[in-house]
Amino acid sequence: MNAFVILLSCVAALGGFLFGFDSGVINGTVGALQEAFATSEVASGFNVASMLLGCAVGAFFAGRIADWLGRRFALIAAAVCFGVSAWGSGVADGSFEFVMYRLIGGLAVGGASIISPAYISEIAPAAYRGRLASLQQMAIVLGLFVAFLSNFLLASASGGASDPLWGFQTWQWMFWMELIPVTLFFLGLLCIPESPRFLVAREKYEKAESVLARVDHPDDAPEKVGQIRATLNRGHRPSLRDVWNQAGKRVYPVVWVGILLAAFQQLVGINVIFYYGEVLWEAAGFTEENALLINVIGGAINIGSTVVAILLVDKVGRKPMLLWGSVGMTVFLGLLALVFAGAKVDSAGNLQLTGASGVFALLAANCYIICFAVTWGPVMWVLLGEMFPNQMRGAALSLAGLSQWATNFIVTITFPMMLAGIGLGGAYGCYAFFALLSIFFAWKFVGETKGKTLEEMTGG
Repeated sequence: MNAFVILLSCVAALGGFLFGFDSGVINGTVGALQEAFATSEVASGFNVASMLLGCAVGAFFAGRIADWLGRRFALIAAAVCFGVSAWGSGVADGSFEFVMYRLIGGLAVGGASIISPAYISEIAPAAYRGRLASLQQMAIVLGLFVAFLSNFLLASASGGASDPLWGFQTWQWMFWMELIPVTLFFLGLLCIPESPRFLVAREKYEKAESVLARVDHPDDAPEKVGQIRATLNRGHRPSLRDVWNQAGKRVYPVVWVGILLAAFQQLVGINVIFYYGEVLWEAAGFTEENALLINVIGGAINIGSTVVAILLVDKVGRKPMLLWGSVGMTVFLGLLALVFAGAKVDSAGNLQLTGASGVFALLAANCYIICFAVTWGPVMWVLLGEMFPNQMRGAALSLAGLSQWATNFIVTITFPMMLAGIGLGGAYGCYAFFALLSIFFAWKFVGETKGKTLEEMTGG
């Protein structure tokens, strides 16, 4: 594994950083946006979840664009959308305008979420592919942490997200801070080469050899190009129809596994903590300042856990990590559900977690974050980037990405409804149930990909 491969992976992973930042920045602005735009609880929930609709669309079309115009072009387009969204979200003066800019940001997040790990997987040597592809999740959690920390520092400097700061409201600066990493991402993308797998698909064999010679052993480049060519259908370029088995008249099983893998990562409710962390912990009885600080602590734990995942993924393997993660999440989500269900409720409808129950809830929540961040968080992105055959990778990623973000949207927009209807205990009981189902899914249907080359992947 040479420095050039690491550099390319880090540039691509900046897409994950922006994915995390864009997802996390909304966390500290929910109340301020509701006040600024005079919206109801339902409209406020849609302001938070609206980006996810763009994510679903972006993820679905990004794979097709990446097969048509290239992985690098798709990432550059995502960088432009990130910039437009960050600037526009801060200048919006109403819910409609805000939602439009968040939808543009969603297109970027959805695209980067699947193309960044795919690009990394396509330039990484097989022996180190898991670690390098895990940089996507590391970048996501770093982006979340920086967004949480930025929100906390800005709110501390002004007194609150709704208070003025440097001539504008603080929540506006929370969105504008994203323009700094967006600029770095855009400039970095101008300097990296195209994926060798895309170049071979476009019959640009010499360019593909040149890239492969720089990312792996130079003497192996011609043979590697030949192996890639053998996995492509010379009758047509990669397209969405490649996920359909003409002989069996059905979608290839590996595509269904990818779709369900992406869905389960969201059904365990992880983004409820990241999107609604402030709301969740205030509902559990903590102050706004303490709720924001809890977000920062959770983000730091997420980063440390992802480092552990990077060290383990190429040694332990993908499937064992998913299984252990599912077991851990089931246990701690179940404990959270019990604590929240048994807590007293005050006249305002907020839970009263005092003394040992409050500490226990925090410990259980952070143990749940650790279980997710060491396993399902990074491993899903690793698997999606590598589990599909070359011919169908872009198309299969489109469907898996659509599944991931559509499920994310459903979970996000239903949380306020569940909070008002069945309470935190009921909501976390639902997430614990899906974590339990994910144990069976990972054991029965997910195959191991550790140590295999991308050319060894099949549709079975």
